[in-house]
This record gives sequence, structure tokens and C-alpha cells, in this order.
Amino acid sequence: MSKERRNHTAIIVTHSRVFVLIAVRVGDITKFEQALSTHSSRFLTDATYTLILRLRHNVIKTALRTISLAYSRIKLKDVSLKLKLDSEEDAEYVVAKAIRDGVIEARLDRSGGWMVSKEVNDIYSTSEPQEAFHQRISFCLKLHNESLEAMRFPLNQHSKELASAEAARERERELASEILTGDDNDGDDDDLGDAF
Repeated sequence: MSKERRNHTAIIVTHSRVFVLIAVRVGDITKFEQALSTHSSRFLTDATYTLILRLRHNVIKTALRTISLAYSRIKLKDVSLKLKLDSEEDAEYVVAKAIRDGVIEARLDRSGGWMVSKEVNDIYSTSEPQEAFHQRISFCLKLHNESLEAMRFPLNQHSKELASAEAARERERELASEILTGDDNDGDDDDLGDAF
């Protein structure tokens, strides 16, 4: 197979999978089924048909998440129509599983046949964002202060170094004067020891 032929085949395979990807991300079951039926021969030759069929659950979850955000309360019959499910019982099962898995925040009203979405609290009405922002700002200020402190030249460090240098010079003078006075007094080398 030539390189051009392989590139063309790769483009066709990618093109067919893009439609499935878009349908999964958007949660559009109609587009998913359309892409599946249009490109089923390609998926069968690639041996990915069963894998792509399993993505239908992800499409349903995404669509259900969109429905729960859009409607505060919706009949299970309407959910089954939107999700292209066979019956209300299937919709009830799918919704119950999504609630249990944490995909959506809702509850089932079985007596009325409703899916009731929980009210989404406005996160900005609480003090949580303010506390998180305060924590980040405190960290940045602490980091800034530590950086400034690390870059600062130590105060009076030079005077300590001058004092220690002066003391070292003084010791050298004393040693030099002792050596000179020691040479003048003795004259013999008896105190050098037996080694010399």
C-alpha cells in the first residue's frame, strides 16, 4: 500500500470517527445514530463497531446531564423521547442509574413520573470563593515577602566582618611581636626540640 493510499485511508477513518466524537461530546443521540449508520461499514472493517456501540451510554449520560441542567422538572416520558429510549421504564432506569453514579443531581418522583433536578446553588452567594481567593492572595503575599527577605543584604554584616578582620590583624601583630621578642631574648635553639 502506497504512502498516499495510507494517508487517504487514515483521513477517511478519522473523518468517520469525528462525527461520533462530536455526537458523544454534545450528547446528541440522533447525530450519534446517524454517524453510526452512515459509517458502520468502516467501523466493521476497523473492528471498532462494538466499541463505538458502547459509547452510546456516554452519549445518553451527556444528554441526560444537559436535560437536567435545562429543566428543573421534566416528565420521564419526555426524557425517554429526548433520549430515544423505548419506554418510560427505560428512562426511569437510566435516570436512576445516572443519579446513583453521580452524573446528575436530581431525584425521581415515581408517583408523578417526574425527574426533578436539584436546585443549583449560586456558588458566588456563599463565602467560599472569597475564602479561596483570600487563601491564594495570602500565599502570594507570603511568597513575595520571603523573596524580598531572601534578596535583602544582611544589615550590619559588613561591620561584623570588619571587626573580625581587625581582630585577626591584631592577633597577627601580637604573634609577630612575640616572635620578634622571643628571638631577641633567647638566642639559642634549645626550645625547638630534639628533632633539629
